[in-house]
This record gives sequence, C-alpha cells and structure tokens, in this order.
Amino acid sequence: MNIFVAKLNYNTEEDVLRSSFEEFGTVDSAKIIMDKFTGRSKGFGFVEMPDDSEGQAAIDALNETELDGRTIVVKVARPRGE
Repeated sequence: MNIFVAKLNYNTEEDVLRSSFEEFGTVDSAKIIMDKFTGRSKGFGFVEMPDDSEGQAAIDALNETELDGRTIVVKVARPRGE
C-alpha cells in the first residue's frame, strides 16, 4: 500500500517518518519529496507498506496526529492524474 503523508515539518527526516510507520508493520520505503533546486523538503512524502491491513492501521492511527510539531495528514496515495 502506498501512503501519502502531507503537512510534514520541513525538518522531518526520512528515518523519523519510517519509524513512525514501523510501529504498525513492515515499511518497504519512506520518502520525503525534496525540491530539486533548493534541496529543501516540500513538506510531503510517501510510505510504502506491503501489507494493506497494516497500512490501513497506520493511516487510521496517524492521520491528524503530531509529528515533529506539525499535525500531519495521512491517507492512501492516489495514482498521478486522479
């Protein structure tokens, strides 16, 4: 399951994002999207979890909770163009 995470603190690092989701199961990847010109976080990212039930549990538990001082939005990622 590909999970979209928005409203991240610009200083949040990928290992912090990953560890937040690992409480709910296996995490294949955790990626924070960076601006290619400035190298600064764009404030959102994606977490890939192979087990859909673990991914849904993470979404349900983490949506609208605080991470690094910001209230994050967590939901199922939609394919581009949707």
